[in-house]
Amino acid sequence: MMEFSESEFLIETEVPEDELIISRTDLSGKITYANETFCEISGYSQSEIIGEPHSIVRHPDMPCATFEDLWSTIKSQKQWKGIVKNIRKDKGFYWVEALVSGVYKNGELVEYKSLRTPISYETKLKYQRLYDKMRNEKNERVRKVIYS
Repeated sequence: MMEFSESEFLIETEVPEDELIISRTDLSGKITYANETFCEISGYSQSEIIGEPHSIVRHPDMPCATFEDLWSTIKSQKQWKGIVKNIRKDKGFYWVEALVSGVYKNGELVEYKSLRTPISYETKLKYQRLYDKMRNEKNERVRKVIYS
């Protein structure tokens, strides 16, 4: 069980409708490019995020199965599309629809790219409930928020 006593964990950052979050990683998942929107939404500066594993923004509410599916899909040279809850540097969070795929040069995989867009409140609620259910069914970590 996880306990969170920091109120920032409950603060959502809305991704603006007209913005696109873009990042690229090397084959090990380390960030090699992050656009200005990614930096603004995640709360990290370019210098802080470049070279870090993309999992730096992985929210603990995300079930392991989601990322297992992502990696399985992109390693089979297909695009993965899904809903992701990310954590900000300040412990707040933001939701996106992500499209992740490999980048190929001369038929060889050289990096991964991710394009992320905002989602509706209804979609956030639907996926929060789904992800909570998935984590519970797999006996993964469960949130416990404590106010003191």
